[in-house]
Amino acid sequence: MDKYSFLNAAHTAYFADLYDQYLKNPDAIEPSWRAFFQGYDFGSEHYGLDGEIVEGVSTQIPEQLEKEFQVVKLIDGYRNRGHLFTKTNPVRARRKYAPTLEIENFGLSKSDLNTVFSAGEIIGLKSATLKSIVDHLERIYCDSIGVEYMYIRNPNEIQWIQNKLNVNDNHGKFTNDEKKYILKKLNQAVAFESFLHTKYVGQKRFSLEGNESLIPAVDAIIEKAADEGVKEFVMGMAHRGRLSTLTNIFGKSAKDIFSEFDGKDYEEKVFDGDVKYHLGWTSNRETYNNKKINLNIAPNPSHLETVGAVVQGIARAKQDRDEIKDPSEVLPIVVHGDAAIAGQGLVYEVVQMAQLDGYKTNGTIHIVVNNQIGFTTNYLDGRSSTYCTDVGKVTLSPVLHVNADDAESVVHAALFALHFRMKFKRDVFIDLLGYRKYGHNEGDEPKFTQPLLYKAIAKHKNPRDIYAEQLIAEGVIDEGYVKHIEAKYKESLEEKLEDSRKEDKTEITAFMQEEWKGLDRVTEVAMMQPVDTKVSKKVLEDVTKVISNLPSDKKFIRKIQRLVESRQTMFDENRLDWAMAEHLAYGTLLAEGFNVRISGQDVERGTFSHRHAVVKVEDSEEEIILLNNVSKDQGQFNIYNSLLSEYGVVGFDYGYAMASPNTLTIWEAQFGDFSNGAQIMIDQYISSGEDKWKTSNGLVMLLPHGYEGQGAEHSSGRMERYLQLCAKDNMFVADCTTPANMFHLLRKQMKANYRKPLVVFTPKSLLRHPKVVSTVEEFANGSFQMVIDDASAKAKKVKTLVFVTGKFYYDLLEEQEKSGREDIALVRIEQLFPLPIDDIKAVIKKYKNAEDIVWAQEEPRNMGAYGHMLMHLEEARTWRAASRRPYGAPAAGSSVRSKIRHQEVIDYVFDKTKNNQIRNN
Repeated sequence: MDKYSFLNAAHTAYFADLYDQYLKNPDAIEPSWRAFFQGYDFGSEHYGLDGEIVEGVSTQIPEQLEKEFQVVKLIDGYRNRGHLFTKTNPVRARRKYAPTLEIENFGLSKSDLNTVFSAGEIIGLKSATLKSIVDHLERIYCDSIGVEYMYIRNPNEIQWIQNKLNVNDNHGKFTNDEKKYILKKLNQAVAFESFLHTKYVGQKRFSLEGNESLIPAVDAIIEKAADEGVKEFVMGMAHRGRLSTLTNIFGKSAKDIFSEFDGKDYEEKVFDGDVKYHLGWTSNRETYNNKKINLNIAPNPSHLETVGAVVQGIARAKQDRDEIKDPSEVLPIVVHGDAAIAGQGLVYEVVQMAQLDGYKTNGTIHIVVNNQIGFTTNYLDGRSSTYCTDVGKVTLSPVLHVNADDAESVVHAALFALHFRMKFKRDVFIDLLGYRKYGHNEGDEPKFTQPLLYKAIAKHKNPRDIYAEQLIAEGVIDEGYVKHIEAKYKESLEEKLEDSRKEDKTEITAFMQEEWKGLDRVTEVAMMQPVDTKVSKKVLEDVTKVISNLPSDKKFIRKIQRLVESRQTMFDENRLDWAMAEHLAYGTLLAEGFNVRISGQDVERGTFSHRHAVVKVEDSEEEIILLNNVSKDQGQFNIYNSLLSEYGVVGFDYGYAMASPNTLTIWEAQFGDFSNGAQIMIDQYISSGEDKWKTSNGLVMLLPHGYEGQGAEHSSGRMERYLQLCAKDNMFVADCTTPANMFHLLRKQMKANYRKPLVVFTPKSLLRHPKVVSTVEEFANGSFQMVIDDASAKAKKVKTLVFVTGKFYYDLLEEQEKSGREDIALVRIEQLFPLPIDDIKAVIKKYKNAEDIVWAQEEPRNMGAYGHMLMHLEEARTWRAASRRPYGAPAAGSSVRSKIRHQEVIDYVFDKTKNNQIRNN
């Protein structure tokens, strides 16, 4: 008797649906059915497709049900691998993959094509013939859109995607008016580029030609997103297609772009500007449904993908604003190049931020303008992965590969991406496969390196003309329609060109002007003026009380309890340390309505366990943040341990500070020299952003710095690199030695009526040094001191005047006290840029009996601040320099050797005859 005879009477559609669920998520299936399907799969793998095994034992499953399972496997094959067999490449024959999706590879044959299968129900066809099922699958998965999503682990997301794909066989369904609008946007993209090509022959513009369908895609996202409640867009993209995007999406006047092409000087003398395809723009747009939407495209340098991190920070800052009720109202879009998204590690860092509390932005739409070539490098030489977008799978994001020549499919994919993002608040990727009509820039000859490809491209029609032919065939437009709209658009460009040439100079509009109302852009003169950072003792007392008392109804680790309570003791004993300087700076700013955001590796506790801004309940690990209890209407305090990234996180926090000038935004390095992982952000944004793009920024970077024998990578914050980047009025650099000075420096960052990046070299060993304390009075009524004179020195007795910065001061002070030397004055330079030249000269004048002036630093001669002093202070050229000799590495790996070298420098400060021993070591 057939032990599976009961299956003959079962409803096969039920089995097919259950098996489909099993293939998606085996753990969601009732255990006995899961066991049954596992057995079936085992049989399929180990027995022949006809159910026979070597010994002749049959699986005995009814033939029709067996074939239903095979059809489900066929459907699953299309879902998993259909993207490998699409028509998505407009100019190249795509690579071959095996096995194919031929029905014979799934145990089916041509004789089954007219057989009706219940499995059709799982793809929205109800019962259907195998031929209908295959046709349906081909249109969904193997036409102009390839979809990757089956690796997603959330069954709800998979089901939503499959339901979406089944609608209209994953093809766009547009009215005639919508089709004409898509054609209009395509025409703008094509005509704008051809206009520039004829008017500015040979000038770099990084044209969009070959990927013009980006314009209707982004336009569709903006229009439909506004209907779904999105109020603001933040976009980042590199140069390719940027000018067209600025004009045809963001509404930047073509007149301004023509002025930039003409190379005119700028209205402002203090502003150096940047090339036209790097500039940012902010505008307000009204959609066709009369929805108002704010658009921002962030400025960016040539360093590819850097802007992606900045865009995330800008978007998050906007989402954190009080008036934003749902973070999804702010939508980030990042446009990548195919070579860049595959080749730049920053993309991985940004993708890994997507779901983290401190960095998530409720989903980003990533669009790749895929030229299939990077400068001159073929895509096969540019990556090992199948697709340039494979990094998206890190966060299990769906990826759509789209033929850029199929305008309706491109817009359909863009809307799919938008709806997914709005539904699931997660990232989604669109791989827009096109080509690059000219070389990397319009002066290159691409045939040198890709002769066959460019022969094909030369004969290839642009997406507008391809779409126009389709609409003519459909009877939507007539033969003369495209010529008419092109002539009309180019006529408007001619008018703008004429207008631009009537003006002698060009003016660059600042990015995100609204956010920066009430704040000035200032020169070095204003930066050197004192800022009132005083605060009443009562406020200090109130903040101290809050940060010294943990909830009494919760249990904490005893050591933490004592540490928190010691804050009140320090206040009462009038000896406030470095951690108190930070807490009181943050607390008093919060009380005044400013927000504070700190991020970086292990910042909640602090690398050196000094901060403890977040305290964990021992039994539950509930997080207690005392600084959020300072006052009723206080600002918001947020602090986040970051992922192990410098480049991405610094970029994010820079973007955050750019969009939220009234937030004290701090990034702290685990050790100062770890910031070199973010060097591109430092060079291209932090030090030069205002000069290039008129973008002010108040980001604070805390870089632990100090030679304590911890080796080459844990000693130096590489202050020489920052100081080399300093010029005119671009940023502040400080190396504080007292808690009070740090307190006032942090408050000054918010209390000033301008914002500049601030780099602070912070201590490690000094965090608990008994001499590194300040009084409550110094906190309450002091101010930031750029230079701290030697309070104990008697000017007439001083023969040796020593200028020093940072932690090394305390090493020299210890030696001075040990030796009882009264003929030496130790003067601290707390602000290294802008260098307080007048204050330094006043100190020199005061110690007029000093015959020996010393610059002392613990860093090697080729590092630290010595070179900076020589560059900015003429008098420094005659000073005696006391430092380690020049080295390739910042410090020795041997703690013994490090101590010897350190002591030799100290000895030389106090006795200039000991210079030889430094030279010999």
